[in-house]
Amino acid sequence: MTTAQRRTEILQILKKAAAPVAAKELAARFGVSRQVIVQDMAVIRVSTPCILSTTRGYVLQQDNGSSREFKVCHAPEQIEDEMNLIVDCGGHIKNISISHRLYGRISADMDVRSRQDVREFVETLKNSSSSVLSNATSGYHYHLVAADTPERLDMIQQKLREAGFLAPLQPWEQEG
Repeated sequence: MTTAQRRTEILQILKKAAAPVAAKELAARFGVSRQVIVQDMAVIRVSTPCILSTTRGYVLQQDNGSSREFKVCHAPEQIEDEMNLIVDCGGHIKNISISHRLYGRISADMDVRSRQDVREFVETLKNSSSSVLSNATSGYHYHLVAADTPERLDMIQQKLREAGFLAPLQPWEQEG
């Protein structure tokens, strides 16, 4: 078995495990030292950061929440209001994307979870010569938002609608 195959197998074991998996247990299974497993885990965690190291072993943190993409539109000066609305309702803004007529779908990770994250984003934007992605699409953009429950996402959607940020979906964008 190659190193790459072993690392792939380790990740599969963690995905299926109901409890933490000890490095000692993995070492015995693959016939390598515990230190080799620790090195494997360091490499695996670069591409899979949701692996936690606990006193009882490694565990893959499960995302038990829900996520939904919202199509929104607003002026650049409303960015802070829109993002605060989402995080105040318990949302985690995972990314922003636009649907550009020439370039297709363009996305950027955000990882905004709190008002502090919003403040830092807005401050960075103010101190930058860059413009927001949604300028390329007249303010229209999408946010992938995660929350603990679908009901929380429903509330975010309603608040975005009430604030006038929610953009109407085109027929081809609707779920169905």
